[in-house]
Amino acid sequence: MPQRQLSLNVFVFPGGHHEAAWRHPDSDPTRVLDLGFYQDLARKAEAAKFDAVFFADGPALADNIRYAARFRLEPLTWLSALGAVTERIGLIGTASTTYYEPYNLARLFASLDHLSHGRAGWNIVTTSAAQAAQNFGLGEHPPHGDRYERAREFVEVVGKLWDSWADDAVLADAASGIYADTTRIHPIDHAGRHFRVRGPLNIPRTPQGRPVYIQAGASDDGRFFAAQYAEAIFTAHQTFASAQAFYADIKDRVAALGRRPEHVKILPGISPFIGSTQREAEALEAEFNALIQPEYSLTQLRNMTGLDLAGHDLDAPFPRHLIDTDTRFGVASRFKLIVDILDREKPTLRQLIQRLAGARGHYVFVGTPEKVADEIEHWFVNGAADGFNVMPPSLTGGLDAFIDHVLPILRRRGLFRTDYAGRTLRDHYGLPRPEVPSLAEVRASA
Repeated sequence: MPQRQLSLNVFVFPGGHHEAAWRHPDSDPTRVLDLGFYQDLARKAEAAKFDAVFFADGPALADNIRYAARFRLEPLTWLSALGAVTERIGLIGTASTTYYEPYNLARLFASLDHLSHGRAGWNIVTTSAAQAAQNFGLGEHPPHGDRYERAREFVEVVGKLWDSWADDAVLADAASGIYADTTRIHPIDHAGRHFRVRGPLNIPRTPQGRPVYIQAGASDDGRFFAAQYAEAIFTAHQTFASAQAFYADIKDRVAALGRRPEHVKILPGISPFIGSTQREAEALEAEFNALIQPEYSLTQLRNMTGLDLAGHDLDAPFPRHLIDTDTRFGVASRFKLIVDILDREKPTLRQLIQRLAGARGHYVFVGTPEKVADEIEHWFVNGAADGFNVMPPSLTGGLDAFIDHVLPILRRRGLFRTDYAGRTLRDHYGLPRPEVPSLAEVRASA
């Protein structure tokens, strides 16, 4: 059997993942709306043989745009432009089941999968930003449980639409004049609580059968949803123990549902500050933290905890007693992560916002290339990760440092590919191509 290898994505955030990255000399904030900048990043990531580039999204403007380049480019447009200048690297984008309709979303991702020859992945989210509701004519943001209930039906509908064409439906027989075998294309006739969709989709079945399903929730609802549907899970952990517990829980849930655990990749985020020595790496992180604007950081913290700590002494102990752990706020997994940091480390407010500034709760690791590789290997071989979402603190410098100095170490250890073995995102992740159900199976499940 070949040695198990890491799955590695590049998680692209305008300017970089540290909240003050846009102010650092390594960054060029004038390029964050430049298509060529992102195409260069994608080509660089593909040359390094990353599994995929990943782009997050949210359908509302952040409260703190005054202090950081935290706007949102539309992911499908962005990924299509990257697909045009690359050939192998996967293309993963976020789309909300709360603020899309299934038919539109099925068309968008099917188009991306076709035009990229099978490289599309859908990061399935329910949207945590309450202010998004007012952008879509809703009086209020749907409750957490309701959003996941809709998400489950949404994914079922999208899957049916992607399967509404058989693989052999397109004949393209010029001699007979028959382009498609219409007996191999069928409506889905879905009628549920949230959606009524007749179908079929107006695009043939895609090279991957369907784009790869990715999910990022870590709440109880999120874990149940992931165990049902996800083929890769993006997750945030501050400690090895937390990551290991999450990994074991998800793999057990997946197996209990009759799915193969190795077909669900668990990919924590890691944002490494890399230096030739430990002191140099720590100095680099300190440079970024010195550029933090507390007004931005405190807004982020308020969004995650519900606490408005404007005016609180940054160097005083964090007022832990003000957090009501019985009432979860914002993204449930991030809320718990912050509470765990407070209880474990008892930081000052300044220490906490610096901790969160690097990657919004994802794991920030500071060290030499060897130590970064050691940490990645430790999590990988000891049941805490199948790979990582690499979240460069700055772009392009943070990505360059990882590619130039960490990847060679991982390759020498046999932990990461030297070349692609396939062409699709499913190939890179080692996932099977789903088979389309027969018409009889479709009718039986209707």
